[in-house]
Amino acid sequence: MADAVILGECMVELSLTEPRQAAIGYAGDTFNTAVYLARLGVPTAYATALGRGDPFSAGILALMDDEGVERGLVVEAEGRVPGLYAIQCDERGERSFFYWRDNAPARDYMALADLDLLSAAMAGAKLAYVSAISLAILGQAGRAALLPRLEAAAKAGAGVVLDTNYRPRLWPGPEAARAAVETLAPLCRYVSVSAADVEAFGLDAESCAARWAEAGAEVLLRREDRSIAVLSGGQGFAFEASPPIAVVDTTGAGDSFNAGYLAGRLRGDSIADSIGAARRLAEAVVRHRGAIIPKSAMPG
Repeated sequence: MADAVILGECMVELSLTEPRQAAIGYAGDTFNTAVYLARLGVPTAYATALGRGDPFSAGILALMDDEGVERGLVVEAEGRVPGLYAIQCDERGERSFFYWRDNAPARDYMALADLDLLSAAMAGAKLAYVSAISLAILGQAGRAALLPRLEAAAKAGAGVVLDTNYRPRLWPGPEAARAAVETLAPLCRYVSVSAADVEAFGLDAESCAARWAEAGAEVLLRREDRSIAVLSGGQGFAFEASPPIAVVDTTGAGDSFNAGYLAGRLRGDSIADSIGAARRLAEAVVRHRGAIIPKSAMPG
């Protein structure tokens, strides 16, 4: 049984390298976290919907097998293909995204999946992880089906995890994103907050972090100046920005950071040690192009 059950979408990734050229990979915010958690020794299952019989779905499944990510919760939908996105990076490694995902099967996961199997997996895990992107692609009906299963998992002892990753194009408006996040955050044991994300959908990051911590979550607040605050158990922990490094591509930085932090906390590491491990992994990731770096590039 997996210690971490992560729900979301894995897509075909086109990383634009030169004019008229692109490298093909497979990635997605929650999928990236699943891969890095598995590499860090956390038994991890990924819940998503893919196509059946197409080379891209087969490639994603092969990558899951290669990375040791359990795929018993993956649904294969006949006649469907995964979503696709392209990334273009500027000279600072900052990204622009272009998406083709409106008909991706992951959007229909809650209608396609064996929900009893999903509920049992989440309830038996140490972590049940979603992001605001997961919530967005599921739509209102999918979110309504997911919420009671996360509530049941929390009652069974699983730590619900939310990353506030925000993509405006996936939501009808910022109000919908805000409502979904505000509904789920009080259930969570861990909330990873990007200040830029929550402020983009109309919330004050500092007050949100304090409020969600008061509700019982361990909150990681990642600020624009690269400093980090952690609120946990009525205490606050402050971490100054780490020294700047040469950045090639920031894709997957936050996803890998979350994996490094959660792996540390599951091992029983302190907050400070977990932040250090998270930063080392994220810094390794941004030195490479694409969301998932070679295994040989993982920090020791």
